[in-house]
Amino acid sequence: MDALAEELDIKLRTWTPETAAQVRDRVSEVISLADDDLLDVMRSRSREQEVLDLLDEDPAR
Repeated sequence: MDALAEELDIKLRTWTPETAAQVRDRVSEVISLADDDLLDVMRSRSREQEVLDLLDEDPAR
């Protein structure tokens, strides 16, 4: 099994049932998007944060 899948399996067993359910939902969404070749149109949270950080930078610099 892939190392990421193994880590996810371990985490799903240690998280609260509510957290595990939310993660399962999100992973299912990502799998569906990947199957439909739509992942490239999704923005990651880190990319959005980078943009927000740039917008928050001091314009005097």
